[in-house]
Amino acid sequence: MTDARPESSAEKSRLAGSAAKSAHPDVRPAPHFPKPILVLSRCLELEPCRYNGERIPFDLVSELEPWVEYRPVCPEVEIGLGVPRDTIRLVAAGERTLLVQPATGRDVTAEMETFAKGFVSGAEGVDGFILKSRSPSCGLGGVKVYDGPESRVSRRSAPGVFAGAVLARYGGLAVEDEGRLRNRRIREHFLTKLFALARLREIDGGGRMGDLVRFQSMYKFVLLAYGEKHLRELGRIVANADRRPFAKVFARYRAGFVAALASSPRPRTFINVFQHIAGFFSDELTAGERAHFANLVGRYRSGRTAASSVTSLLESWAVRFKAGYILDQAVFAPFPEALVSEADSGKGRRWR
Repeated sequence: MTDARPESSAEKSRLAGSAAKSAHPDVRPAPHFPKPILVLSRCLELEPCRYNGERIPFDLVSELEPWVEYRPVCPEVEIGLGVPRDTIRLVAAGERTLLVQPATGRDVTAEMETFAKGFVSGAEGVDGFILKSRSPSCGLGGVKVYDGPESRVSRRSAPGVFAGAVLARYGGLAVEDEGRLRNRRIREHFLTKLFALARLREIDGGGRMGDLVRFQSMYKFVLLAYGEKHLRELGRIVANADRRPFAKVFARYRAGFVAALASSPRPRTFINVFQHIAGFFSDELTAGERAHFANLVGRYRSGRTAASSVTSLLESWAVRFKAGYILDQAVFAPFPEALVSEADSGKGRRWR
C-alpha cells in the first residue's frame, strides 16, 4: 500500500485484475464527497458588507455552494463597524501592529483580537477558509502596514488581525484568499485538500480503522504527487504495528496528512504520477495513444491545461482495461467534477 515504486508487469496485472473483479469498473461509480465546513468572508459574493457597501463578485462561491457548508463571517461588521464605514488600516507601533481607523482616530485592535480569539476557539471541525485578500482584517498576507494612521509610507506587510488568528490556529487547513484562488493550480490544491480533510473528519466520526486504511489506499497517488516520503510515513502510521487505539492513530495520521499537503505540489511531481499510472497500461496502448498522452502531459507542464485533462485520459484507460485498483484512486476525483475549471488568472499570487 505504501510502495510507490513502479510495479512489474505481473504485479500490474494482478492489481488491476483482482480489483476489477470486485469493483466492476465498466462505469466508475460517482465518488462520495462529505460536505466540507468552509468559513467564508461574507463580502465575497454573499452580501454587500465591504467598507464601501459593495459585494465582491467571486464565481467560485456559487460553484461551491451545493458542495460545502458555509460559515460566513465579516469581522469588521462583527465588532460594530457599520456598512458603509470609514476604512481601517494596519499601523506599525514598535513591535506591535495596530488596527486603526484614521478618519476617527479609533483603535479597534483589542476588539478585533477579542473577536478573532473567540471565533477561532469556536471553529473546531471546520475544514477550510476563504478570506478576502489584502484586507486589514481578513488578508492572509501582503497587507500593507503603514508607519502611522495618516502615513502613506509602508515598510512591511503582514496578515490582517483576524486572518493572523486563523493562521495561528488553523494554518494547516485549506486556507486561501480569493485572489490566489483565481490561479488554477492553487485552486486545485486548495480543493484537493479541502475535500480530503472533510473525508478525514467523517472517518474520525466513524472511528473505524478500516476506513482509515481505505483512505490511505485511495489517496496513494495524491500523496505520491505531494512527496513519496509522506506517502511512506503515512503508510507506516496506518499499518499500526503497535496496535494503538484508533483515536491515537487517527490523530497522528491526520497531522501527517496535513503536513503532506502543506503546500501545492510542483507540476513535475504530478507528471511523475501521471507516468506511473500510464505504466499500468503501457503494453496495451498504441503508439498514437502514447503520443497523445505525451502531448497532454506537455500541455500540463507548460500550464496550458489542467491536471484533470490528463487524469480524464488515464481514467478512460482504467475503465477500458478494467483496472479497478486504479479507478479507486482519489487522484481521478479529488473534488467534485463540477468544480473543475480551465479558468486561470495566470498569476501565482503569493502572500506566504
